[in-house]
Amino acid sequence: MLNRRTTMKSWSAMAASALLGTGQQAVAVTARQGLAYMPDEGEPHLRTWMAFGASKEIWGRKLLPEVQRNLASIALAIARYEPVSMLVRAADMPLAQKLMGAKVELVVCPHDDLWMRDIGPVFVVTKSGEKAGVDFNFNGWGQKQEYAQDAAVAGFVARRAGVPRTETRLVLEGGGIEVDGQGTAIITESCVVNDNRNPAVSKAQCELELKRLLALEKIIWLPGIKGRDITDGHTDFYARFARPGVVMAGYDPDPASFDHAVTQRHLDILRNATDAAGRTLDVRVLEAPSKVREAFANNDFAAGYINFYVCNGAVIAPEFGDPRTDAAAKRELQKVFPGREVVQLNIDGIAAGGGGIHCTTQQEPKV
Repeated sequence: MLNRRTTMKSWSAMAASALLGTGQQAVAVTARQGLAYMPDEGEPHLRTWMAFGASKEIWGRKLLPEVQRNLASIALAIARYEPVSMLVRAADMPLAQKLMGAKVELVVCPHDDLWMRDIGPVFVVTKSGEKAGVDFNFNGWGQKQEYAQDAAVAGFVARRAGVPRTETRLVLEGGGIEVDGQGTAIITESCVVNDNRNPAVSKAQCELELKRLLALEKIIWLPGIKGRDITDGHTDFYARFARPGVVMAGYDPDPASFDHAVTQRHLDILRNATDAAGRTLDVRVLEAPSKVREAFANNDFAAGYINFYVCNGAVIAPEFGDPRTDAAAKRELQKVFPGREVVQLNIDGIAAGGGGIHCTTQQEPKV
């Protein structure tokens, strides 16, 4: 039951992207390995960035209030452990203040939707302590949804954070990238090597540019799946590093689900993979729930535990009302994150729209 945001909804009409043409040319790469690296999510954070961007046009009148409550719940849970900065439209500020008060920094910024993992910058740091934000040219997951304001969020957050914005011609989203902070990444081909993001750009060219931007030495490519959800199969719904050498992987046991065969294939790949240091990966499996609460259940419901978020001192994870798998997920997360508190939240509104906790967040590392 790993259903996610489908592409079959009636999204708003898309404006033509000024960035679409950039992918027509080969990605420019340099022979020199990038000096800045993307830290593992478990490294210390300066803050978490989020967006209070749910709207009636995208989420519908019935779901919208629950989604907004879910966003506030996630932000307040994280704020117990580290600062949270939430982008808010001016019109939504009174509601955001009512739900979160002074516990979360509320920053006025226009945006289209709430998926900060995808629209925000990917922060990188150097060993000397310099920091930058990589702008991966968000294009609405291949122009599937209105994104003109979201496309400007990475630059806005970088300026607000006081760091330079790093440019690239690659088009992708933060949810498609998972790193261990020591040179290894897990990335789904279905997102990055896709004509709706990077037409005429080969897998080899994508790999060279990602290695340059994020100081990667090895990329483990998972096939993912195209066209079954709006993201084309983001990595953060399939596999996550708990720490270097240890990967949490999702498994959908339902043979009727399109993700059943996909997750089996991913487990095979990960169990036979090695990281940049030559270690065979220790793969821990989180099985998807067999049932969810009925109030917001639908065909888009994202019922998986892999989309957790690691912050300073805690792991913020979902629970779906399946006592067996909710408890099993918490036990396994506690095993692999022994120094952190595992906090499970009901995020049924966000899950009903095909997303999860990790999708709504973007960490800014502390250097």
